[in-house]
Amino acid sequence: MKKRKTELLKTSEAESDSREFESVFREYWAYVYRILKRLVGDPAEAEDLALETFFRLYQHHPRKVDGFQTGGWLYRVATNLGLRSIRSFKRRERYEIEAGRFALEESPEARPAVIHEQAEEQALARRALAKMNERQSQLLVLRYSGLSYKEIAASFGLSPTSIGPLLVRAEREFEECYRVLTREEP
Repeated sequence: MKKRKTELLKTSEAESDSREFESVFREYWAYVYRILKRLVGDPAEAEDLALETFFRLYQHHPRKVDGFQTGGWLYRVATNLGLRSIRSFKRRERYEIEAGRFALEESPEARPAVIHEQAEEQALARRALAKMNERQSQLLVLRYSGLSYKEIAASFGLSPTSIGPLLVRAEREFEECYRVLTREEP
């Protein structure tokens, strides 16, 4: 009898965890995917990384800790995964070539020079982010993905008032890395 009650409790807890995870998944999927798509530039890779982010949430169950910020945790894990992905040279090169080809194929106008220039700028921006301090690149990615200072602060466990100065420093570092990269280009 006691064993049966224990099994029922475990089953009930598992169903509750499953419903809670499904709710979190539905609430945050679009945000996580959007951040990753902007970061890696490839929809398929962004989807894979977003799934990996939620798989890690499911595995580690950090949402049961008091004061845990689910959104902040997901954004941080997603940006970490995304930055690791773009740091891989072979992947980055392949995705940039595919993105350029798709942009040319889908372009309604015959302006390949403009499209090529935009793709090169995006590639340089990604390379600059990859060379930056990881925390600062995460700050920029989160801010330019549309998150507020408050949401960014929650994902880093900081005060919202400290985000402004941190973003200024991150933008300066990005600008320096970008300038170095533009000088290196042939």
